[in-house]
Amino acid sequence: MRLLSPHPEEPRSGVSKDAPEGSGSSWTIPRDALLRSTPQDEGSPGTAHALFTAYALFDVTMACAPEPPRAWQRMLSGRRLDLLDPSPLDIEIEDIAHGLARVARWNGQTRGAHSFSVAQHCLLVEAVATHLNPDWPAQWLLMALLHDAPEYVIGDMISPFKVVMGDAYKSVELRLLAAIHLRFGLPAATPALLKRKTKDADKIAAFLEATELAGFEREEALRFFGRPQALPRDVLAWLEPLDTEAAQARFLERFALLAS
Repeated sequence: MRLLSPHPEEPRSGVSKDAPEGSGSSWTIPRDALLRSTPQDEGSPGTAHALFTAYALFDVTMACAPEPPRAWQRMLSGRRLDLLDPSPLDIEIEDIAHGLARVARWNGQTRGAHSFSVAQHCLLVEAVATHLNPDWPAQWLLMALLHDAPEYVIGDMISPFKVVMGDAYKSVELRLLAAIHLRFGLPAATPALLKRKTKDADKIAAFLEATELAGFEREEALRFFGRPQALPRDVLAWLEPLDTEAAQARFLERFALLAS
């Protein structure tokens, strides 16, 4: 009969008694010792003992195997959001607003008494989108407001670091955004036209933030973000950095208006 391995000539492995708990470090049972303890005749009295030994080794291995790394984030609301498999039921707008108001754009390298938060960036992008697309329904404006909502969990990684991370970051971001959309009655996937138009508004906002707050020269910003359209004062007013509590409150106010 076969114990632990389909090939009796291969060494058997287990967990080292000297290894730190949970390390998963392995050791090898000497082959000749195992063969001596394993009867060749399945009907012999030693077969049960050999089986018991095999199952005991399996139990020890399973008990000492390292636990998988934690992939969930606990929110102030008490929700626990799984980053690998996010559920819409674990998403609350208060958690989103709280997080985004405390995440800084441009890695915090902006002028002013307060960091320019992702919450305020979302408000700016939605204001630009509203100005450029006056016929948009409230649902589309809400999706524009939430375009960077996943950053309440994963933070605002600067574009160069996203390049370093590759597809892994984008995959997590898209799963979170889909769960956020479903939580608030929106399509899981952003419609193509809306996605493109929101990206246009996002680039205009990035140009304004770069030149007004992040120290970019105009010509440098033009190379990265393109030439923005002229905008009214009420949209440009969003460039004045708000304190954390104000940014959080204004984000919640705008969400409530668009979601009603």
